Amino acid sequence: MAPTHTSLKGKVAVVTGASSGIGAEICRELSQWGASVALVGRDAGRLDSVLDDLTSTGADAIRLCVDITDDDAPEQVIGGTLAAFGAIDILVHAAGIFLPTPFTDTPDSDLDAQWAVNVRAPFRLTRSAVEHLGEGSAVIFVSSICGHVGFPNSSAYCATKGAVELLVKSLTAEFAPKGIRVNAVSPGNVRTSINAHLLADKAYEQQMLDSTPAGRVGEVSDIAPAVAFLASPAASYIHGASLLIDGGWVAS
Repeated sequence: MAPTHTSLKGKVAVVTGASSGIGAEICRELSQWGASVALVGRDAGRLDSVLDDLTSTGADAIRLCVDITDDDAPEQVIGGTLAAFGAIDILVHAAGIFLPTPFTDTPDSDLDAQWAVNVRAPFRLTRSAVEHLGEGSAVIFVSSICGHVGFPNSSAYCATKGAVELLVKSLTAEFAPKGIRVNAVSPGNVRTSINAHLLADKAYEQQMLDSTPAGRVGEVSDIAPAVAFLASPAASYIHGASLLIDGGWVAS
């Protein structure tokens, strides 16, 4: 059967933050759509676990154990992917860290760490990848509702996601004429390891539920299909968008 507009058969995807949470689920979703996937993360054991899940279903995948904040990370990721698959068609920036702290108590180290992972690393990786991206390729950032609205005790994190939102628009202005699509998904509250300690507090969880018109906390399975869609030919006229997947949080 010939590939359809919702197929990624024959495409090669790179996904950072692939060892857990949203990133791991994105890898599973992309592979189900037919893409070959390079899983990028720091934890070799967790990467191997996700890789085993994929390859057990017949998926074509590799893992690249790389700290994306390292100076040579872009060369490791791009070089490793090209060596394995010979091409790159989809780049997904799912790695991120969240260090919530009241503004006046936020140390420089927390600001710097979040900036390094959430902004600087994807900036540099995209810069290294773009020469290998052809017409119809897609770059997708995992942003946040924190890139659309302000949150108390999260100023540094919000600053990084605001930067991501403008980076998506700027890259779109530069690369849309070349047929390279740059977009983002902006999750709301989603159950992952990054916020498990917060959602373990029932009062905090109830506050999140009360603020979400859909009445539930999101799951990683709510996010990954949207990434696959944005990577697919079905999204060929979507450039510079940030798709809110938040149960209506920002709308309320």
